[in-house]
Amino acid sequence: MNPKEHGEVFVLSDGGEQHVIERERRGDYLGKTVQVVSHITDAIQDWIERVAKIPVNDTNEAPDVCIVELGGTVGDIESMPFVEASGVFNIE
Repeated sequence: MNPKEHGEVFVLSDGGEQHVIERERRGDYLGKTVQVVSHITDAIQDWIERVAKIPVNDTNEAPDVCIVELGGTVGDIESMPFVEASGVFNIE
């Protein structure tokens, strides 16, 4: 995230954004500007899909259902990447 282009940049440590920052630093985006849609939303979807498969009991089986709570206030700009990511999921 180029501060000259975007102003002050805040990096959150919730997993999704941090993953994108690490990929950017490795050069995965070939020096292009990181976008909220699709870079951040893709990272959020990847994170949800990954953690949804984590067993929650002694059977070591992936759960049948994953419930995701989207917190915050409707229309709050900080929650919009999460809302966008959840709206474009491909249910299998």
